Amino acid sequence: MLNSPTAQKFILHWGEMGTRWGVNRTVAQIHALLFLAERPLSADDIVETLGVARSNVSNSLKELQSWKLVKVTHVLGDRRDHFTALQDVWEIFRVIVEERKRREIDPTLSVLRECAIEGTQDPELGAAALARMQVTLDFLELLSASFEDYKHLSPQTLQRVLKMGGAVARFLPAGKEAS
Repeated sequence: MLNSPTAQKFILHWGEMGTRWGVNRTVAQIHALLFLAERPLSADDIVETLGVARSNVSNSLKELQSWKLVKVTHVLGDRRDHFTALQDVWEIFRVIVEERKRREIDPTLSVLRECAIEGTQDPELGAAALARMQVTLDFLELLSASFEDYKHLSPQTLQRVLKMGGAVARFLPAGKEAS
């Protein structure tokens, strides 16, 4: 099943997509492989299926575990670790967004908050630059707060909200609103 042309196409594309999002190609391919797998796979299974080095597989599995996308499991009669991936695409999306927020947005918010405070005391910083920093801070705080509002919704509710978004947008003015 995992050697089918369609599965291989999916795995290869997932790797390409991952690189566009700043994720190592092998990490993304292993995630795709485990997502499609109908049973837990050992590192040896992954090496054999993808044809990548064992060390690369080990490092990639650690990375996927740190993202909480892959878990270790055990198979009766086999002492090796086996791995499974989250199977619910809504949960995968939630975990990825939450981890990216924690790793990227939260530290940026901290620095932007410091800059907003320090910028008012910095005589060399122009008002326009300070204003752009503040707009960026406001934007990221809005995104962060929105994520906090949405992350606890069930997949069914989130799906309804997303479907409703286009309908709601049709009732709003089409042009840019004044700030």
